[in-house]
Amino acid sequence: MNMKKNIAILGSTGSIGTQTLAIVRDNPEKFSITGLAAGTMSELFSSQVEEFAPHNVSLSKGSVDLANYDFEIEMVDMDSIASDSDVDIIVIAIPGLAALKPTLTALHHNKTVALASKEVLVVAGDIIEPSIRFPFTKILPLDSEHSAIWQSLRGEVPLGNRLSKLILTASGGPFRGMQGSSIADVTPKQALNHPTWKMGSKVTIDSATLMNKAFEVIEAHWLFGIEYADIDVIVHPESVIHSMVEFVDGTLKAQLSLPDMRLPIQYALGHPNRLPRPSSFPLKEIHEMPTLTFEALDENTFPCFNIGLEAGKSKGTYPAVLNAADEEAVGLFLQGKVSFFGISDLIKETLDKHSSISKPSLEDILESDTWARNEIKQIQIRKH
Repeated sequence: MNMKKNIAILGSTGSIGTQTLAIVRDNPEKFSITGLAAGTMSELFSSQVEEFAPHNVSLSKGSVDLANYDFEIEMVDMDSIASDSDVDIIVIAIPGLAALKPTLTALHHNKTVALASKEVLVVAGDIIEPSIRFPFTKILPLDSEHSAIWQSLRGEVPLGNRLSKLILTASGGPFRGMQGSSIADVTPKQALNHPTWKMGSKVTIDSATLMNKAFEVIEAHWLFGIEYADIDVIVHPESVIHSMVEFVDGTLKAQLSLPDMRLPIQYALGHPNRLPRPSSFPLKEIHEMPTLTFEALDENTFPCFNIGLEAGKSKGTYPAVLNAADEEAVGLFLQGKVSFFGISDLIKETLDKHSSISKPSLEDILESDTWARNEIKQIQIRKH
């Protein structure tokens, strides 16, 4: 007997949230929506509630007029959705540190978490690590790169001494191949013009600076229990190979597909089974695929990558400061208040001023986040 999986989505109006709902729409016999959460009320959120009829809804700001709907529905906080006994899988797609508390709540209540919010593992890997046991049961990665590694490692458990290294692929962003002098004066509009993926503005800028790839290396370290020295990054502009695994015998395993975030999302939702391809997914024969090319990562032109990686390796509260400083610096760039390279300068200056706490508690992480945001403001005040 096929039982439906009950899905709750925190961040339903964002890119990951809307694509998750598209998969549910394509597979009504397999999934139902029990909870939806978003930042503020919008026409999109209202239409999602109307279409999927969740039992619970939540907004970070504002409220939902429950009288608008002709089915039973309750307004609750996000933690209530995360701990709802009816939920089988909770999709965490909230941007920023706001994703951390509901993730911890869901794990505490033994929920399966499909995780898209990078910040959770970046800032709190030490705290989350006990819930991560490959092959995954409680945390399922939604990033295309980590999903590719997950898929490539199926059948290779226990890993033991089989694994040589993980190889994450990167598109290179909109400024791939450009030198520092030609990037210095780029505008937010240029940086938001990603050549391959359609993402939110913060993630798109992180992709342009390559901070996003540093975050993904940190995530891979925690997800797969692999040392940083055994995680490589290579630029692959076609974004067809989403990541690779190298084994000790020299064998490489890779997961290939056209770039479409619905594939890793539905892989996690359907696990351990595979679902039919999404509606509107482009059909191509193998000979129609683009030529696959690879380049070394230009770490000198994109300093955010090494800055992020060093903060991850340093652990303690450095990753929390890294994440907060990056959010603030990217926000200033999008407002036209700092240059493209001003992002990395601000992040580095903030990290250099931080006194890290080893083995931080949740409170330490949250306090470090607040400290970093205030420090960025003070740096800006001093400069102006």
